[in-house]
Amino acid sequence: YCRIDAEGYLYFVGRGDEIIKSRGEKVAPKEVENVLMDIPGVREAAVIGVPDELLGQAVKAFVVMEQGSIIGEKQLQKECQRRLENFMVPKSIVVVASLPMTDTGKLKKTALS
Repeated sequence: YCRIDAEGYLYFVGRGDEIIKSRGEKVAPKEVENVLMDIPGVREAAVIGVPDELLGQAVKAFVVMEQGSIIGEKQLQKECQRRLENFMVPKSIVVVASLPMTDTGKLKKTALS
């Protein structure tokens, strides 16, 4: 998406479609989130791209687990490796208590890092 400043200059700010470019491949965060959500014990998932010297962007996942779930980050990682192409597998998976939301109840990905 773009923005225009007071003097009329147009600035490219970022991608509106949230596509992550990792290892020269395009990764749709929603596709990785859907795989994570299909894993028993996962209640919510959010995926973002984070800067990485080797990969360009690394795939990073944040996961909220169901109450009482005993699956851990390593098991989630293994399940992603089994279900996703190698370039789509999150480099890191962080289990969190909740995901940040906007006032309107939508996921606030800009608050994730």
